[in-house]
Amino acid sequence: GKKLQDACAADGVQAMYMVDSSTPTGKCAVTILDKERSLTTELSAANNYKASHLQEAAQMKVLESAKVVYSAGFFITVSPESMDIASEKMLEKKGTYCLNLSAPFIVQVPPFRAQLEKLLPATDYLFGNETEAQAYAEAVGWETTDVEFIATRLSLVPMKGDKAPRKVVITQGCDPTIVAIRGNVTKYPVIALPKEKLVDTNGAGDAFVGGFLAALVKGKDMEGCCKAGAYSASVIIQHSGCTYPPKPEYTF
Repeated sequence: GKKLQDACAADGVQAMYMVDSSTPTGKCAVTILDKERSLTTELSAANNYKASHLQEAAQMKVLESAKVVYSAGFFITVSPESMDIASEKMLEKKGTYCLNLSAPFIVQVPPFRAQLEKLLPATDYLFGNETEAQAYAEAVGWETTDVEFIATRLSLVPMKGDKAPRKVVITQGCDPTIVAIRGNVTKYPVIALPKEKLVDTNGAGDAFVGGFLAALVKGKDMEGCCKAGAYSASVIIQHSGCTYPPKPEYTF
């Protein structure tokens, strides 16, 4: 836990962890085979997060002042109540709530999928990759593997209140990123890399979202957000694990 805190502090990230003194920090083993990655996790303390921590004054102050909130889908397995609180706060404050499908099992397990679908009406940006999108379609019986069609249907789920239409952003590895808004699909290019430059794909999806959201908070349009996301993903797959150069070669 201290290593995580120190790493965040060194990079100027304000981390507000819930500390569980009785449980060790979680661990994740990454297996790389033919440059593709698989994850094996032991969540430990990460599985013990409580909404009561988010509701403490210090955390609520940060949430209430946030313009953009991003939730990984994995958090559905731990504290769906926290996600409800965050999404409703963004609705109340006219902020932007973002959600990631994160993994096929999130949409395949009925209680997890139910929470995802509960959050969708408050979700301004929904992220995922083609495998996760296809897993969702299969789980709900859409009988299609057409990623554009799946993204289109997800974009048409009604929004809460007076929120603008949802943006569904589906990455496809080396193929163009699919964005569906109001049932209309646009494709955005990714950065093509020769095979010899690809080290491993660990962190590619998270890097894409990180770059995308960095552009979003700077007021960039969808093309600019996807361009920044594609850059971030292209950098991290050229390095081992979730590592990157000290300074980015990207400017907004």
